[in-house]
Amino acid sequence: MRTRTLTLAAAAGAALLATAALPATASPSGTKAPASAQEGSVSAASLLAKVTSCSQISNGKYKTDDETSATIPVCGKNGAVFWKADMDIDCDGQVTGKCNGTTDPWFQDDTAFHQSDGKPLRADSLPYVVVPSSSSIWNYTSAGIKGGGVVAVIYNNKVEYAVVGDTGPTKIIGEASYATAQALGIDPGPETGGTDSGVTYILFKNSQVSPIESHSAAVSLGDSLAKQFLQNN
Repeated sequence: MRTRTLTLAAAAGAALLATAALPATASPSGTKAPASAQEGSVSAASLLAKVTSCSQISNGKYKTDDETSATIPVCGKNGAVFWKADMDIDCDGQVTGKCNGTTDPWFQDDTAFHQSDGKPLRADSLPYVVVPSSSSIWNYTSAGIKGGGVVAVIYNNKVEYAVVGDTGPTKIIGEASYATAQALGIDPGPETGGTDSGVTYILFKNSQVSPIESHSAAVSLGDSLAKQFLQNN
């Protein structure tokens, strides 16, 4: 987990020329990235219709980046919590061709939650979401959110199911793995990628994907929980 700064804006501009020169093989190889299409049977519109208003459960609000104001609350619903924020790119976990100390200035070779074999998660192939570390603002564990919990991530009328895979700063919200961004059509570059707004994260309470690294299991469980969410809200 990293915190992005406004100095990245200049880096982003400088990176455009370099990006244009990248060969086609710059996309992930040797990993099965999730498809960029709608996942599951519940539409983005149906889920978004249930999160139009916020019953705030956090004691305060979060920033999306170090320089921004704290404007993002964590909201409660029956069976879930949600927030609407940006998406910064988390490339932490296993060292790969896409996620390493060269491609990502903030790279850390670990994640808060691990695969069933004890290894860190793999950000470039596993869709996962970062939750703020517990603080006086909000304690995710007391809300029934745990590592491996299912998250419906919604952007641009697409639904991508992910797991809770990492924790981040106590005052910042809005971050997901390289694979999550890629599946939603968001630039997954850890240094210059992401999007400034428009992402909705719905975290289903007391859920857990087993094993955490199984994306197909996350989709199956997520689709089932999304249907329950529509029925209960």
